[in-house]
Amino acid sequence: MTVKVQLFIDGTWVDASDGGTLDLVNPSNYELIGQIAVATDADIDRALASAKAGFDIWRKVSAWDRAAILRRAAGLIEQRKEDMALRLTAEQGKPIAEARSELSRSAEIFVWCASEAIRSYGRVYPQRVRSGRQLTVKEPVGPVAAFTPWNFPVVLSCRKLAAALGAGCSIILNPPNEAPSAVAGIVQCLKDARLPPGVVTFLTGNPAQLSERQVNAPEISKVSLTGSIRVGKLLSQMAGAQLKPVTMELGGHAPVVVFEDTDIERAAALTAGFKYRNAGQVCLGVSRIFVQDSIFDGFYTAFAKHVEALKMGNGMDPATTMGPMANERRVEAMERIVADAVERGAKVTHGGKRRNDGCYFEPTLIRDLPDDSLLMTEEPFGPVAPIVSFKTYDEVIARANALPYGLAAYAFTGSLKTATDIADDFEAGWIGINEFTPSLAEAPFCGFKDSGLGAEGGPEGFDAYLKTKFISQLAV
Repeated sequence: MTVKVQLFIDGTWVDASDGGTLDLVNPSNYELIGQIAVATDADIDRALASAKAGFDIWRKVSAWDRAAILRRAAGLIEQRKEDMALRLTAEQGKPIAEARSELSRSAEIFVWCASEAIRSYGRVYPQRVRSGRQLTVKEPVGPVAAFTPWNFPVVLSCRKLAAALGAGCSIILNPPNEAPSAVAGIVQCLKDARLPPGVVTFLTGNPAQLSERQVNAPEISKVSLTGSIRVGKLLSQMAGAQLKPVTMELGGHAPVVVFEDTDIERAAALTAGFKYRNAGQVCLGVSRIFVQDSIFDGFYTAFAKHVEALKMGNGMDPATTMGPMANERRVEAMERIVADAVERGAKVTHGGKRRNDGCYFEPTLIRDLPDDSLLMTEEPFGPVAPIVSFKTYDEVIARANALPYGLAAYAFTGSLKTATDIADDFEAGWIGINEFTPSLAEAPFCGFKDSGLGAEGGPEGFDAYLKTKFISQLAV
């Protein structure tokens, strides 16, 4: 597979103005699979002007017509899913089955946002005077600068694209340099669905240059990022200086609390499956596993069996259940995290090592580590699972909530009271009780504490691309 990822500006795919490119590498074997364009300042300025002009057109298109384009795009995504899934696996590493699932979820988001576009209702207030009307209407906020990461590059891009377009905004999409070609395929679907030029722009290149120039540009009215806490705070500060609204979906370090009254085998199977999905590179994913001491050994043994059954390899192999990590930086981070755990007296019972024929790190299981270790305090974002014990409810809820993260949290229990109490007591925006649910098109996804600002998904995420106008009218 050889790909060439260009910029998409004013409805046309173009090379960077100076011809600059970066290599695109397959993380499973380090093979060069293509080049991506590196936008210059001049390219970014052209993109900003195009997005402003595109917004002036798109905002006047009826919600019904916007919805029709989104539905056509969804149909094209499904038709072209196999080609884009192959590209996604080649550039990001995830198993091909996971790539196909990501494309299907992306099409679903477009369908849902198409329907939500025609439900952006305002309100009419009871009359205070005869011949008077007072009402609110919702309008698109304006051109959006959107930045997405490499772990789920397609679905996270589509959450921003579909909501912004459904609301009537134009959008400049900045996908990850590590995995842009499948996202480029989504943009092509929108072009082929007859989206007007300028409404969607696609830029790759230097992340700092792209973000600083766009966030500070007067043409941009809103900023949306899915990324790290560090970058989220930086972009929020830049946007805040100009009072631009932001949506920030940032890092997480999700606890899983397994109580003694649960089905151990089921809890272990579900937790292991969710933990090693996408090689553990999931912001909603399992990061800290707390197991009540009376069932600790049984749960640990059951969990370990699922770790041993994983097949690590090239994502193109249908038998692979865990692919490589997306880049060498994440492999090095896993080595650092495991070394710290060992230094602190933890036991690595499974995995713990890299494999040198690609960006592979073994599915790893660690026990007997302290709460102040790197693995328990920093988001690992990789296939390393810590399992620790707890005694009481009050103890574990304090430990689960102790960090500045608040993206997701999970629990397994057979008690309705415990399930209700812990759902109330978890300090996180996404809660799972006796199950793990990937983000849904119709449900809001929002982080507490350092894990984010605002929401993506659901009506709340759609409304983030709208502003409310109050109108008072009197017939004279």
